[in-house]
Amino acid sequence: MKTRFNKYIVVSLLLVLGVSSSCSDDFLEEKKQFKYYDETFLESETRVNQYVNNLYYDFYDGYKTPTAIRVASWTTTETSYTEEVGGISNLINPGITLQNAEDGSSYYGTKLGTTLSNNPYTRIKDCNFLLEKLDVVGAALPKTFRDQIKGQVYFLRGLQYFDLMRMYGGVPIITTVQEASPTDESIKIPRATVAEVVNQIVADLDQAATLLPPNWDASNYGRFTKGAALAQKSRVLLTYASPLFNKNWDSATDRWDKALAAGLAAETQLTADGYGLYGSNAKQWAEMFYIIDNAKNPEAITVKLLANGTTALFSNNSWERSIRLASQGGVAGSGVKVPKRMIDLFPTNTGARPVAGTNYDPFIFFKNRDPRFYRTFGFSGCAWPYNNATGATLQTTVWAYRWAVNNTPTTAFGFSMGNDVPSPAFVRKMSNPTVANTSNFQYSGTDIIEYRYAELLLNIAECYAAKGDISNTLAYLGKIRQRVGIPSGSNYGIGTLADKYAAIEAVLYERRVELAYEGKRFWDIQRWMLYSDDSSVNQDNTNVKLGIPDINGTQRIGNYLQYKNGFSPANTDPLAAARTSANISVDPDNANFNAQILALEAFYNANFELKSPPNPMDHVSGTATNILFRPNYYIMGLTQTILAQNPWLVQNKGWNGASGEQGTYIYQE
Repeated sequence: MKTRFNKYIVVSLLLVLGVSSSCSDDFLEEKKQFKYYDETFLESETRVNQYVNNLYYDFYDGYKTPTAIRVASWTTTETSYTEEVGGISNLINPGITLQNAEDGSSYYGTKLGTTLSNNPYTRIKDCNFLLEKLDVVGAALPKTFRDQIKGQVYFLRGLQYFDLMRMYGGVPIITTVQEASPTDESIKIPRATVAEVVNQIVADLDQAATLLPPNWDASNYGRFTKGAALAQKSRVLLTYASPLFNKNWDSATDRWDKALAAGLAAETQLTADGYGLYGSNAKQWAEMFYIIDNAKNPEAITVKLLANGTTALFSNNSWERSIRLASQGGVAGSGVKVPKRMIDLFPTNTGARPVAGTNYDPFIFFKNRDPRFYRTFGFSGCAWPYNNATGATLQTTVWAYRWAVNNTPTTAFGFSMGNDVPSPAFVRKMSNPTVANTSNFQYSGTDIIEYRYAELLLNIAECYAAKGDISNTLAYLGKIRQRVGIPSGSNYGIGTLADKYAAIEAVLYERRVELAYEGKRFWDIQRWMLYSDDSSVNQDNTNVKLGIPDINGTQRIGNYLQYKNGFSPANTDPLAAARTSANISVDPDNANFNAQILALEAFYNANFELKSPPNPMDHVSGTATNILFRPNYYIMGLTQTILAQNPWLVQNKGWNGASGEQGTYIYQE
């Protein structure tokens, strides 16, 4: 192949340094055309590293908030399909039906142009090129260097195929560099089965595990490791064993056995390499997300390192900016409002599930809760510190309630501290108390843990549960709860699990609590098909068997915390003096925390009530709307563009093809 190379650039390590580049240099444009560079650049360690660093960039540059999912696209829309946040969008809108090819997901790719976009098969092609050429052109480079480079690339290729599988089911498997051509019949690769795609992903991850080091030196921290490859394999096989892809999930254990073996192997490897649960109490559980900056965190299996620089060369964390309230310097309308179902979800301080009227008062929702509750959510009267622009710590107590203005109790309201929050709780998880509110927290450098050791333990627990091994399920769930300080009585509050269905449900419940707002809930709902059992594509019956209510037909509910004792002018807080006098500031790390909770309880009972907002949390044009996720959405259809350009590809069942014909590809084997 005739090639040339005009110039090279230093591309960011991204995961390693948290620095990004524009990707607009000629080198990148020419590299993506696969015909204009000199392969001799593979003879240089520096240039090979630059190539791999650019792969990291293409995969991870957009990953700047923990609620984002799917490599390269990193969208947060899927979180709004879950119980974690509200808002009706197309895939859960009962007034919209998506089934035609033009309604399919564009993630697969777009129409080819003069240069290739950063699409899945472009990234796969980038991986294939290096895997084909490195040992040939770069044979003089040290073998250890080449092996570690290839290990990272195998990991990335497997990662990309995994997200393609989760989006579309089986897809064409391409492991060599191909050039686009309208006449070359050899490149018309049909869709593989899901089993074949899984086998390819597992092969890539196994190969990565044999080539990657257990740990990197400090300057390369953030790159994939041997343990990370094994942990990713656990994720893949857990997904493959789940009902979405496994009709026999309830009658055979072969896939669960393989997923369990993968999880245990990853646990063994990571433990030997110095990884594990971070800390031994809830305070340290919260610190895990921010206290270690760009250095090894034993809980972080894969991590996106970020920087707090204020120029375009730096990649910042956007999560802090989205969750901080207006009174703290957040942007207008910021703050993640928590639906009532999420507020009521978390266990009590004994680990038992909350039951209204028995061990739980939904109005005094902050009393006697799981220690993780206070590090996941903020509420009126809680302490939520941050730094100002000069670096001084501001230990502010946040209030977010409203009051009726004068004699217009249903149309005009004032808001405490300017915080208009239509929920009595708001998300504070993964927030850094020392981050500065410079430019509305725009320049947070808090790292994002994409895969935590706790998730691996929950993967293992789920496999044991699906196999009916109750004792080991409880043992692994106990590790999660013991770390945050839940008492050990009655199996850390979990109680007795009657059968494997109760065990699976207990694991899925624990995942909702432990991994809340970390971008994992949609994948759990999807792979267990929890929107409903009424499916024209798959009759899974998981909701009935597990005792989990359908998500379809429900709404995410939000309520204002409202002053109940009269009216006040718009800018006159009727409780300003009372708040000062009561000196309330609830801090779970304070020695007087229990007394603080009791004082806040009395203040709530004396002054507040819950009121519905003008617009429900889930609404269409102001009208309350129930969720409806249609069964064909579990696995999305290929788009009109892709099907027309690749007519040999078969559309998924439940979706219409390029000419309107019904799709025939069945992803559930």
